[in-house]
Amino acid sequence: MSLRTARKNIVNRAVMIALAATSFTSVQAIAEEGIEDVERIAVTGSRINRTDMESASPVTVISSDFIAKSGFTSVQEILSMQPAASGMSLGSTSNNGSGGSATVNLRGMGTQRTLVLLNGRRMVASGTGADSSVDLNTIPVSMIQTIEILKDGASAVYGSDAIAGVVNIITKKDYEGTEITADGSITDKGDGESGGFSILHGSEFAGGNIVLGAQYSNRGEVIQSDRDFVPAGESSFVPGGSLGGLVPDGEDGWKTREESYDYTDDSYAQTPNELLSLFGSFNSEIADDAELSIDLMYTRRESNQQMAPQPANIDLTVCQPTSEAGTCIDMGDVLIPELDTLNYRRRMTDAGPRIYGQETDTYRASVGLVGYLSNDTQWDMSATYGRNDSKDSVGNSIHAGNMEQSIYDHQDDWFSGEPLPQEFLMSEGIMYTEENEGGNEQFTLAAGFSGINESDIGYAIGVESRFESGYYTPDLITQAGESTAAQQDPTEGNYSVQSIYGELSVPVTDSFTVEAATRYDNYSTFGGAATWKLGATYTITDGLMFRAVAATGFRAPSVSELYSGNSGSFDYLSDPWERELDAQIKVNYIGDADLQPEESESFTAGVVWEVADGLSTTMDYWSFDITNAISRVNVQAEMNKCFNDDLAACETINITPDGDLSEMTSTLTNIGKQNTSGIDWNISYAADIFRVTLDTTYLLDFEEDDISYEGTIDGNMGGYSQLKSNLTVSADVTEDVNLLYTANYIQGMEGNGYTTDDVIYHNISAAYHINDAWQVTGGIKNLFDTEPEEVPDGNDMNTVPNIYDVVGRTFFVNTSYKF
Repeated sequence: MSLRTARKNIVNRAVMIALAATSFTSVQAIAEEGIEDVERIAVTGSRINRTDMESASPVTVISSDFIAKSGFTSVQEILSMQPAASGMSLGSTSNNGSGGSATVNLRGMGTQRTLVLLNGRRMVASGTGADSSVDLNTIPVSMIQTIEILKDGASAVYGSDAIAGVVNIITKKDYEGTEITADGSITDKGDGESGGFSILHGSEFAGGNIVLGAQYSNRGEVIQSDRDFVPAGESSFVPGGSLGGLVPDGEDGWKTREESYDYTDDSYAQTPNELLSLFGSFNSEIADDAELSIDLMYTRRESNQQMAPQPANIDLTVCQPTSEAGTCIDMGDVLIPELDTLNYRRRMTDAGPRIYGQETDTYRASVGLVGYLSNDTQWDMSATYGRNDSKDSVGNSIHAGNMEQSIYDHQDDWFSGEPLPQEFLMSEGIMYTEENEGGNEQFTLAAGFSGINESDIGYAIGVESRFESGYYTPDLITQAGESTAAQQDPTEGNYSVQSIYGELSVPVTDSFTVEAATRYDNYSTFGGAATWKLGATYTITDGLMFRAVAATGFRAPSVSELYSGNSGSFDYLSDPWERELDAQIKVNYIGDADLQPEESESFTAGVVWEVADGLSTTMDYWSFDITNAISRVNVQAEMNKCFNDDLAACETINITPDGDLSEMTSTLTNIGKQNTSGIDWNISYAADIFRVTLDTTYLLDFEEDDISYEGTIDGNMGGYSQLKSNLTVSADVTEDVNLLYTANYIQGMEGNGYTTDDVIYHNISAAYHINDAWQVTGGIKNLFDTEPEEVPDGNDMNTVPNIYDVVGRTFFVNTSYKF
């Protein structure tokens, strides 16, 4: 019998008890007498393999069983429900500017500050073009065994990006048999039809275990105006056009514009998304003391967003006595003749709604080799390659330059107030499809050595080398600024980093253990960065333990932050001069090749207490301080300062003291800072047929650039509810029937002159084992069809869709058959 096989013979019962006690809980410290020589396992947040899952850092575990019973069909949906998630992130209800991506935002500190791992190794950034975040759509739910969330800074262990925490997705391995799963869902309004299927097969192969799988899913759309809570949109860009604020009166004259355009009829509340994923893994003992592991994954995403037809905003030259024909508009005496230009606005319903489409291909291959030595020591080597290719388009785009010339050439047609045929728009070169492409690439080599000596001192050392690159090439018309959408420059760049790390776990006494880690990363872009972590656990009794961790961290600037040129964005802002007619105002975003890394300090301290048989609780205080943060100034705040005669604020965002916002610019800098703290509390109870978990986060403070956001909400920053909580109640009614109830609580928040109420979403499901092979699960999300809270400065639908449910009551069913 090999050394590795002998270790596998005795399963760590303590881990199994922790996972069985609740499917969705913070991991508890559970010890049992008489368990010896148990298998050591990898724990998220440490390179040292352990005999239990408890360390100084708090970890939350979400099981595949809980995922299936809750009707979750995407990783983003799972993570967005976490009380620790806040701020702004992207998901299925992000219609404006998401590019179809899905992200996670732990502690509200920014999606770029949460590190996403797959089986303990980095995932390639995978949006549309050079990106700083992982698109969670690329990870199929059917391959997930567990999701581990480390709610602590972990740069000393994993390097850059792990400032707010780590999400480690563990895939199914050592699997035998074949499982076929199908799922479907629909809202009670009869829309948003979604469905999918997956097949998973595992068997013994070539002296090891091979797992192969495929998953397909198709998410249906929901139109904003089909929800009663969505108010009619009021845009000054109207069909038929307006000139100088006047509209055609139908009698060859002009009148004051009185109507507005409702853009909600053409905009999505839930965006369609089609995914195909293929994945596989192979694990084998290639020698008595060595094991080979291979992970392969491919995901194809085709997604769409739909927005109202393009709002064209063009300044037209008014003919003067010396003007040449075809270079101006001849207004005669109808309008004020002494004006050199007149602003023409038209909602291009003639072309149809803007259709945003994305096609992304994400590839990942990881090969690892582990060798087992005597005295619980091991070495490991791995190579991981990831690549993301994307093409995105915007159908029914408008060429501003050609439109302007067409107006000069066909003034009567454009100013008649009547619709224009698409054939005319196409013949004039006005209507076109914007085509963009981009991608990301990542290659990592790693090697390490770890073990635990006879004095139970655990240690790990290792080296890594990583290469990152990314690019994004906008459509040539967009680059030239000839589109009616915002002008955008291309992005392209790369960097490399070499790292060395060390970790130590020392049992000072039987009850007191100290953990320490340090890491040094050398980047080709800015140089070196050193981080450290120091933690401790102190066991008072078998059921009571205190823990604490202090750590430093950093985040290196991404390719997009370093090398992006000008990129226009229409943000929801309020013009204090009251000259802008719409809430969306153009801001030019620019990167900076001289950016330096962000730096952070974090601290957590808490208690793990097994109160009684079946009842346990954890409570942790946490705080994070980021300095040198890569961020942009709060444009709204700087506008307000400029309006109040702060000339420095005017210069910061490149506007004039008299309110000229045409060149408003926000440049990435290292001037930002962020401070946040709070308390996590988890309580779990299991008795007889019931399992109950209450998971709560209380936000004490959140401050960014000297502005406090705790308990606030708005369309740009998202929501920072001070109290978020999840209640989970599971009951095994019989051996074959399980009932699940979950409640998600979001405390009300303060906005700019308004407040939101407390919200509770109730969800129920039931799972029935028809026989040993066949299981059916059905349920209802948002049982009482709770509507989202009104947020007047929200980023869509008069709310913040990533905080509140904008789809409504949804029925789901899934079934699986294993043989």
